[in-house]
Amino acid sequence: MNTPARRDGTPDRRKRGAQPERGAGRGTTARDARSAQRGIAARGTQQDNAGRGAAQRAAAPAPQRHANPSGKKKPKPQRQAAQPPLLSNAKPARHQNVAAAESGGHSKLPWGEGERLQKVLAKAGVASRRAAEEMIAQGRVEVDGMIVREQGLRIDPQHAVVRVDGTRVMVREELVHVALNKPKGWQSTMSDDMGRPCVGDIVAERIAAGQRLFHVGRLDADTEGLLLLTNDGDLAHRLMHPSFEVSKTYLATVHGEVNRAVGKQLKEGVELEDGPAAVDRFQVLELGEGRSLVKIVLHEGRKHIVRRLLDAAGHPVIRLVRTNIGPVALGDQRPGTLRVLGRDEIGKLYEAVSL
Repeated sequence: MNTPARRDGTPDRRKRGAQPERGAGRGTTARDARSAQRGIAARGTQQDNAGRGAAQRAAAPAPQRHANPSGKKKPKPQRQAAQPPLLSNAKPARHQNVAAAESGGHSKLPWGEGERLQKVLAKAGVASRRAAEEMIAQGRVEVDGMIVREQGLRIDPQHAVVRVDGTRVMVREELVHVALNKPKGWQSTMSDDMGRPCVGDIVAERIAAGQRLFHVGRLDADTEGLLLLTNDGDLAHRLMHPSFEVSKTYLATVHGEVNRAVGKQLKEGVELEDGPAAVDRFQVLELGEGRSLVKIVLHEGRKHIVRRLLDAAGHPVIRLVRTNIGPVALGDQRPGTLRVLGRDEIGKLYEAVSL
């Protein structure tokens, strides 16, 4: 096939039928049009690649920072948008009350055992449940030596030692503490073989109901006044033991007018047949008509100790009444009647003997 020649005689290598592209500007060749189309396509591809790269960078995790040995500054990575915190719809644990006793005091009971502390306080007569909860929150309640501030602590009332404002609260329902004003002529026994009136006759109904009561110490038949009865043997033993020095107060009407020298003599001590004895306090209250009313405070517990001391001092007793045992007072209680001790009285009694 012969190649056509140009007018100057050189061969013409252009393809036959080559025409300018449609839409090309005036004087614009087909080659220029094709170059323009390739440029537009290239720019579109670059924009698509740039868009895909930005999307990939946004989806990719932020790059970790490493040491740059070259010292050249690297472009800062794009920060990811802050993610909202994950929310948990889980319910709080049922066992979430933690007592201060975990550090060595009261041992927590499993769920369903024992009784809630505020309920125990309410049953003991301390306060209503709502008021008891406020006392717990204020740190006024302690269990087994540890302050408890959390609500809902379960305790065993049979063994837990509970105190409010430092005073012990008796939470055992079966414990009984009563005060008796023993009349003159009655025996300090629960029964008497000779048929004489005794303390057991006054508490006969309680004993019949199943209460096992016994008296704390004794008063001779001619002495009247305060006598405690309880079914807590440990408390009774300590109240009677002289080592705990629980004071007892008596009012004695004696023969003769007592002078100051008698009080000094009794405080310094008097030698009796079973050893020396002394009073803690002595006070003359009334004088007249050959008699004196004196007040004696001592912690001795020997038999007839007050009568023997006053006899030794030269002032025999006409009438003797015990008015106080530690924090418990006889008050205006009538002879032969019983009175259930108050919460404060019981707490102070236990405190006096370190229980």
